[in-house]
Parts: sequence; C-alpha cells; structure tokens
Amino acid sequence: MEGKKIRVTVWNEFRHEKEMEAVKAIYPQGLHQCIGEALGKDAAFEVRLASLDEPENGLPQEVLDNTDVLFWWGHAHHQEVADETAKRVADRVLGGMGLIVLHSGHISKPFQRLLGTTGQLRWREDGTSTRIWAVNPAHPIVQGVGPYIDLAQEEMYSEPFLIPEPDELVFISWYKGGEVFRSGCVFRRGAGKIFYFQPGHETYPNYKNEQIQRVLINAAKYVAPTVQIQDVYGCPCVPSLEY
Repeated sequence: MEGKKIRVTVWNEFRHEKEMEAVKAIYPQGLHQCIGEALGKDAAFEVRLASLDEPENGLPQEVLDNTDVLFWWGHAHHQEVADETAKRVADRVLGGMGLIVLHSGHISKPFQRLLGTTGQLRWREDGTSTRIWAVNPAHPIVQGVGPYIDLAQEEMYSEPFLIPEPDELVFISWYKGGEVFRSGCVFRRGAGKIFYFQPGHETYPNYKNEQIQRVLINAAKYVAPTVQIQDVYGCPCVPSLEY
C-alpha cells in the first residue's frame, strides 16, 4: 500500500437517519457521511460511501474489488442484507481486505460468517456514560488517543460477548451500571484483518468525538491490506510437483 491511497468504503444501513428525527438531527446526511468526512481529513484515504438500499446492497463485486478497507455500520436491518452480499464481503476479507465492524454490526451477516459465532451480548439503552480503556497502549490503533475515552452517553454492551478469543484486545469498556465489555477487538481471517469497535449508537453524536475519529483513522490504516490473495480459497485440482 506504500505510495498509494487506502481505498475506503463506508457502508451504513442509512435507515434511522431517514426515519427517526432524533437521529437525523445528529447525522442529517447519515452516519456514514460523518465517518467518511472524518476519514477524509487524512490524506492517506480515498473514501466512498455505500448503503443498504442501493443495488446489490451498495456492495457489488466491482466496489469490493476496489476497496482496501470496508467500514460496516448496521443495526436493525441485518436480515435485509443479501446472503450473496455477505459472502462477497467475507471472501474479500479472506483475500486481504480490511473490515471494521461498528457498534451493532456484531450481529451482521459478514461478521457472523467470518467469526463463526452469533456475536450475541447483553445490552441496555439507558444513555449513561462509558469509559473506554486502552488496554494495549502500544497498539497502532491506540496511538494519539490517550489512555481512555470518556463518552457522556452510549448504549451499554456487556459480557458475555459471544465471539472467538480476539487475536488482539485493544479496548475494554466500563459502564456506569458496573458492566464491562471487550469493546475493541482485532481478528485475523485468511489474509485479512477485522477490527470490531463498540461505540456508535445512532442517537448519540459519538462519531463526532475526536478521539473516536482518531481510533477509526488508526484502525483503517492498521487493517489495510499488505497483500492481496486471489483464488486461494477455492478447491483447485493441481498436479503433483514431484514425480
């Protein structure tokens, strides 16, 4: 990727912003637009936006083939994502594309497909505060963020979080109700890296928070592919190398 821009696609259901005035007031052009604008401040990125109601869920093969890092924000419409779309995303991750799964994307089809678990957790929408602790301060995703991030309001997510053991644990969140949650996790699948990051409930302006934006910028650079692998995950019949 040296010398080339990182091609980022920010995907969003883009339904709440149209249907809920409280969300529209915070993100009038969509959460994906807000995230895209934050990423666009860094010269390393070339950013495009995509959403659920576009043809092929906004992610046809051509778009994915020209995406180095895909951001995924989903909440209430996971089942409307076509199985074919989820498979295309998963296959691209196995081939090297980076994937950043945000907030309720923990039960999205691509995330479940790649992790092999349900991603279920405990939750409570009471709008109380959270502190997101950087438990791996040397990790590239943490650089420039600080030892913790305080958010005045966020949906509570709590353990047990039904995911495989992360390859790298970057953040753990504490909530006012006493709960804790593995809120920043890296997974490796095939040639690709996945980062799950919890903050981002649609009724709170947390994607406008500078520390959160720094995490997203760092994460996109971290999961960006260093290699691209084609056709490795099929089942080709090959001749013997030794006779």
